[in-house]
Amino acid sequence: MTTTLTPLHTALHLAAAGVPVLPLRAGKVPFGNCRECADNACGGRPHMKSAGPCRCAAPCHGWAAATTDRRVITSPTWTPAWQRAAAVAYHPGGANLTVVDLDDPAAIAWARATLPATRTVTTTRGEHWIYLGTMPSANAVRPGVDIKSLMAYARWLGNGTGVTAALPDAVRALGVKDPSAARRAPQSLTVPLRGHGGACPHRTPTYLDRGIAMGVQRITEARSAVHATVYRTFLAVLSTHGRCGCLTDAHVGRLFTAAQAKGESPRHCTDAWTNALTTLGL
Repeated sequence: MTTTLTPLHTALHLAAAGVPVLPLRAGKVPFGNCRECADNACGGRPHMKSAGPCRCAAPCHGWAAATTDRRVITSPTWTPAWQRAAAVAYHPGGANLTVVDLDDPAAIAWARATLPATRTVTTTRGEHWIYLGTMPSANAVRPGVDIKSLMAYARWLGNGTGVTAALPDAVRALGVKDPSAARRAPQSLTVPLRGHGGACPHRTPTYLDRGIAMGVQRITEARSAVHATVYRTFLAVLSTHGRCGCLTDAHVGRLFTAAQAKGESPRHCTDAWTNALTTLGL
């Protein structure tokens, strides 16, 4: 006789394997906050983005409530949720995983042509591609593709097939927002340097020239996610050389020329540079 596992039994099995779990109600969504935590009055759980004092025993706050603690999962405050649960969710980031959620055949075709093979789980509409490693979660990183890792939950749909591969740079790049879409900088061919004008700690021009050359090479060799590569390169250069005032217009011009050779517009280059400065607080 075949025994059908209840959501609670499934959750306990996952928790024993080190996968943080939580119950989902009808509609594949977490249970709402309890009365004490309504409207986030408790301040949120300590490991959420905005840390707070909440020590609520109920499965509040969605993904942040996910746990591997059997005592919590089987506690009286969680029991009513399991009795009404329609499914089990897990926190990928808490299990050192990233889920690439592919919602339609076109997204699946893109993944098969672009991403390294990994463990795959069939979903209602598409597939979950699961990688080892974590990154920020993001929705709609491209048509039909969401990233579920840190600060997100994914529905448990079984172990899937295949061997779990390491999280590739191609997936990490999907989570990098196009800086030009996030913030528009004043458009000018003259970019702000904002150096502090102090003595360069790198001591020799050779060190700086090598750093610029490496940045140019990184941009030139980009085969995909050029926007993200340009932004990350600008960020890397500024994090090393942006505070001492040793960067010149000629140095920045070399980076901009490389980026524009890959199809970036002067406007996007200026936006990416300004946003990198802002990110670093320069």
